[in-house]
Amino acid sequence: MRRRVVISGLGAVTPVGNTAGDTWAALAAGRSGITRITRFDATGCAAQIAGEVKNFDPTRLLAQPLHPRGANEAGLTQALSPKDVKKFGRFTHLGTAAAIEAYADSGLDAHRAQIPADRMGVNLGVGLGGLPEMEAMHDTWKAGGYRKISPFFIIQIAPNLLAGQVSLLLDFRGPNMSVASACATSGHAIGEAAAAIARGDVEVMLAGGAESTVTPLAIGAFAQMRALSTRNDAPEAASRPYDADRDGFVLGEGSVVFVLEELEHARRRGARIYAEVRGYGATADAYHLSSLAPGAEGSARAMTAALQRGGVDPAEVDYVSAHATSTPGGDGEEAAAIATVFAGNKEKLLVSGVKSMTGHLLGGAGALGALAAVKAIHEGLVPPTINLTNLDPVCAATGLNFTPNTAVKTEVRAALANSFGFGGTNASLVFAKI
Repeated sequence: MRRRVVISGLGAVTPVGNTAGDTWAALAAGRSGITRITRFDATGCAAQIAGEVKNFDPTRLLAQPLHPRGANEAGLTQALSPKDVKKFGRFTHLGTAAAIEAYADSGLDAHRAQIPADRMGVNLGVGLGGLPEMEAMHDTWKAGGYRKISPFFIIQIAPNLLAGQVSLLLDFRGPNMSVASACATSGHAIGEAAAAIARGDVEVMLAGGAESTVTPLAIGAFAQMRALSTRNDAPEAASRPYDADRDGFVLGEGSVVFVLEELEHARRRGARIYAEVRGYGATADAYHLSSLAPGAEGSARAMTAALQRGGVDPAEVDYVSAHATSTPGGDGEEAAAIATVFAGNKEKLLVSGVKSMTGHLLGGAGALGALAAVKAIHEGLVPPTINLTNLDPVCAATGLNFTPNTAVKTEVRAALANSFGFGGTNASLVFAKI
């Protein structure tokens, strides 16, 4: 069975906004959310900047009450209660808020009586899980012994607890899973969720990802790998995909979640449809644990597979939301792969890297890139790559337009979003106007 899948709800908590609307407004305007680290004292570390989520309250009230099955009489009016906050890790705080926003945005709540709970599922990916909580609890144990370990610790750190909590809150009783594939995590989560709807398993899926690893160990480890930018005195200019002066990526945190829905199911209830999920490609480089294959060969195969499975001609694609982490090697390799896949179309193709504004959300990165692609289609606006002032000659040689510094107003018929991760794992998603 091959059924059509659309996006009918959006939610996001990112370094540039605590809602999907605020996040998109910042991306479209080219505003950076990267600052010096405030979550801990980074003195002595080579990298002291990050894309932190700011002014976030996981207990904030929603604009309207929601009444999923199993909720109490008052209905669900906030992502997490104050009592729940200490039970969960920060990635669950961020992901639950984004998921509840996406659910509210979809308008599904008004139709719950007509939708069997087991025809709705969750696939929310998390790359590393509760690293901040692991670090903090280790310190607690060292200082106070075993009796000081929180009984909530496992719930705080287990990556699939985000999907579990969202399923519980919304009474979604279909598939409940969590993908973990490094920086391709949420790209895979969206693709696999769309596949579940396409083959008839469910009518609705909440899909995306979350990550919160702005911690001493994570920042320190990536810095020791010499993977991070050390432009500490100019945080907003530090993430600069495709620029000749880039010196590494910037770690970020956040969550982006979509409501995916079977097309006719969405139409029958009069849903707002942002875009259609047309294709999904997943491949492996089988080359290196932390570097792309030469010419990003595996990435090119993922893009080609997504286009072919969706029946989308490369000439129909007007925008590529690139993985584009701002690393010296990776940007050029991905650009070469994009130029190869879209060789007959690259003169009019727009490419951009929104990590230039948010930093790298790791497990949430694929969904953030997908959000840029979906909103570009829906709004007719391609977000820019900021901080691109001196184009790398290697990237320039591809002949691609990297949408430097200013958004471009244009019709976007179809868009492709890439996410690639350590271990040589690749995910590409194709979205189209409907």
